[in-house]
Amino acid sequence: MAPREAAKKDNGRIVVGVDGSEPSLKALRWAVRQSGLTGDTVEAVISWEYPAAGWASMVPSMPEDFDPERLAAKILDESLEGTLTKKDAAAVTRTVTVGSPAQVLLERAEGASLLVVGDRGYSLFKSALLGSVGLHVTQHAPCPVVVVRGEVPAA
Repeated sequence: MAPREAAKKDNGRIVVGVDGSEPSLKALRWAVRQSGLTGDTVEAVISWEYPAAGWASMVPSMPEDFDPERLAAKILDESLEGTLTKKDAAAVTRTVTVGSPAQVLLERAEGASLLVVGDRGYSLFKSALLGSVGLHVTQHAPCPVVVVRGEVPAA
């Protein structure tokens, strides 16, 4: 049996974190290319957290019709449809859930063959070498992790 046929028979799963940032879109493209080599399926995951009460009290009230799940699903859909071919986007399983992004990715990676993340997402800490989610999942993932680098700053 050819390696590609064996991979399809095993039908592994690649989990990729997507938040709409350019590094996460690069990670998504990488995961889809890898799935083409291995025959694994791809699961794109986006999550969000409600702000802590102390911080939230400093922010103006959210509109009554604000739906973070719907917004996250829209970001994920637009990320897939704007980054992948129609065929590839249609083949990706989409997971939208509430929770800490790092913890959600670790939970979704249980039983996966690979976890893929960008080197950073949307964060206030632009000077960090590796984003907090990437750092956390590389230390705690139940499967191999690939961190896809974004733009490399000029020397």
